[in-house]
Amino acid sequence: MTLLIKTFRTSPPRAPLRAPSPMTKLTLACAVSLALLGGCAVGPDYQRPAVDMPTHFTELDGWTQARPDAEGPKGEWWKAFHDPLLDELEPQVQVSNQTVRQNYANYQQALAEVRQARAGLFPTLGVDGSASRSRAGSGGANSAAAFTAGNGANVGSSASVEGTASWAPDIWGQVRRSIEQSSDTAQASQATLANATLSEQIALANAVIDLRITDANIDLLTQTVNAYTEYLRVVGDQDRAGTVPPSDVITARTQLENARASLIALGVSRAQYAHAIAVLVGRNPESLTIAHSAALPALPDVPIGLPSTLLQRRPDIAVAERQMAAQNAAIGVAVAAYYPNITLSLSDGFSAAPVAGLFKIANYVWSLGASATETIFDGGARSAKVDAARAAYDAAVANYRGTVLTALQGVENDLASLRILEQQAQTLEAAVRDSTDGARIAMNEYQAGTVDYTTVVTAQTTQLSTQQNALNVQESRLLAATSLISDLGGGWSDVTLSENDSVGSATSAASGKTATDSAPGGTTPASPAATTSQSPAM
Repeated sequence: MTLLIKTFRTSPPRAPLRAPSPMTKLTLACAVSLALLGGCAVGPDYQRPAVDMPTHFTELDGWTQARPDAEGPKGEWWKAFHDPLLDELEPQVQVSNQTVRQNYANYQQALAEVRQARAGLFPTLGVDGSASRSRAGSGGANSAAAFTAGNGANVGSSASVEGTASWAPDIWGQVRRSIEQSSDTAQASQATLANATLSEQIALANAVIDLRITDANIDLLTQTVNAYTEYLRVVGDQDRAGTVPPSDVITARTQLENARASLIALGVSRAQYAHAIAVLVGRNPESLTIAHSAALPALPDVPIGLPSTLLQRRPDIAVAERQMAAQNAAIGVAVAAYYPNITLSLSDGFSAAPVAGLFKIANYVWSLGASATETIFDGGARSAKVDAARAAYDAAVANYRGTVLTALQGVENDLASLRILEQQAQTLEAAVRDSTDGARIAMNEYQAGTVDYTTVVTAQTTQLSTQQNALNVQESRLLAATSLISDLGGGWSDVTLSENDSVGSATSAASGKTATDSAPGGTTPASPAATTSQSPAM
């Protein structure tokens, strides 16, 4: 509801008036306003819609953890992977990542809008001063003489100094609903910040996992190239001895060259992953050098709670829920337009012509008034706004419930992936042992002259393919673990959302300390604006 503020100034009285003091008038206006503010806020009060939640995860029954890590890290979830690169880089995401910085700025903007909405509860005070000097024409025969005489008889000065106060009491709760809407939006922005931080941290973990698997593939192909080089030497010796056909040498050499080409091609993937990691932590791609490491991250034990805990742990669900609350408050703002707009106004000061003796009691003026406006007919505009607000709320409810269902689907998918991939990894582990033995036996038989070199090539190709498949499955298991952590909300919790005083948090945020900003991991992130020195100059 928009209330019109009107201030006006009366003409100077012809005689001194015995007026009440300005403080008395202002107190009277406030008392009347506070009495009017006893009205209730129109529109529906918000209640979170119920969502049907299963009692347990279906896939959890078939997936058992080797050792539930009850004492493991909760907030800094990446430490469960026991990778030094993750431990070093993950904390930098919430400081230097540009997507996180953008969402942080959006959150600060939302907090400022809450303060702006709250300003509507308070009166507006101002000072109005004016001065003028003018000459009035006489319109008669004597005007020319007066001008010729230059006595300035028709020239005069006037001035006024007044203080004004106006207050639009929030009788119907429009301002309070607007504050509620802005506060809910700010909390949604805060949860969006947490969600963006978690998403970027998960992206960094995935990039590090991909980089580690690439390094492992480089080591595997390096060992393969060394083995093929030795095989080529053996075949070459036998060729010079005339015990094998020349085609065996060509086959062995081709096999070696293909392995070398594959090894070189991995350099492209490694460079891309390293550059992606640099960008995720807010650095120039060429500024971050990551040493080669054959050690793979450990597969973490992820504690699984009840499905209902997703409603508190997933920041994207918190975003959807707060957006739903904001849309509910918007209904009240739209409904308030049906009620009259009431404004109280007060002016108090001095006005005189001529200016001499402006601040005398004889020149004292004041006014106290009230105005009310009500729209009688608007062609259905207000009704349309209410219907639109209700429809937007219904859409927000559907989005909230859909987000919850998607979260449940994601967790079930991750649990199924971890369970099935574990079985596949165990099978491939046996296949790697068998293929390694098969390649060794085939080479021994070839040297004994019982098989041709095609049998050796087939066995070696099977060995390499099986080893690469085992690495790919290990990568999939690690990525499924990060996906599960993401779908469970990381270490974030909606209890970190400011409940009643989003404005108060902005005061701390302005100084680089956000009392209500909670990053995924349960820690309080430093303001990106306050930690610019930690980011490289662009």
